[in-house]
Amino acid sequence: MAIPEGYQKFEFIDPFEEHVGPLWFRDGDDGLRFAFEATDTHANTAGQGHGGMLMTFADFALCLAAIHGLAGERCVTVSLSCEFTAPGEVGDLIESTAEVVRRGRSLTFVRGVITAGDRVLLNYSGIVKRLPRPDDVTRRDEG
Repeated sequence: MAIPEGYQKFEFIDPFEEHVGPLWFRDGDDGLRFAFEATDTHANTAGQGHGGMLMTFADFALCLAAIHGLAGERCVTVSLSCEFTAPGEVGDLIESTAEVVRRGRSLTFVRGVITAGDRVLLNYSGIVKRLPRPDDVTRRDEG
């Protein structure tokens, strides 16, 4: 599938996300959005979208939303809660919105929704821990 209009491929090197992707994102007038095309490799034994892929996609969107606009930031997921509401289908363009609910000094709280067209597939919320940039580590070691 060609990259959907307005999206760009996520270029950060993450071997696992490269394996399950490609995953795309866009930052537009309607906010930060993420997408992937559900293929046969994303299907479960029933031929529908695998719940594990939706959770992986939620984790991807959660982390990118948490560090969006923070140059050089990295993070790891502390917790992720998901509620499945409908299955995705092979061939669907799966999209997600994600919003930062609160950003603290070291933890960021995010919530989002994964959809296929007008169908809500999954609601999610999570917490990510901010990882210090290399210059933050140096300062801490000096003090």
